[in-house]
Amino acid sequence: MSRFNRFLSKTGWGITLASFTLLSGCSQPFNQLQSERAQTVEVRADANIDVSQCQWKGDVRGSEGHWYTYLFFSNKSLTEGAVNEIKNQTAALGGDTVLLLTPVDFETSVTLFGSAYRCKK
Repeated sequence: MSRFNRFLSKTGWGITLASFTLLSGCSQPFNQLQSERAQTVEVRADANIDVSQCQWKGDVRGSEGHWYTYLFFSNKSLTEGAVNEIKNQTAALGGDTVLLLTPVDFETSVTLFGSAYRCKK
């Protein structure tokens, strides 16, 4: 076995692991906000919001990540992507507020469910 091949066999995993670590720190989620309206959607996770004066627009779901992408994305990026998808769907329904329901936690992705409302006149 040549010196080069021995070097690769000893350091190959270290280089691969270091590459994954570097990539995960600077990656952005796939789901990006798609409109100015989506940027203004308010996401609420508390039970203190009164939606009795709001118009229900529909259920929304936001998800980011797959079993193979969690190596490249931080939990922050996965959560941001899921929230971005919920905001995009809410804006498309004509809503301005999302009341989040219990999140579904996975090791490799983030999925959020919510109800979209139009609260602002």
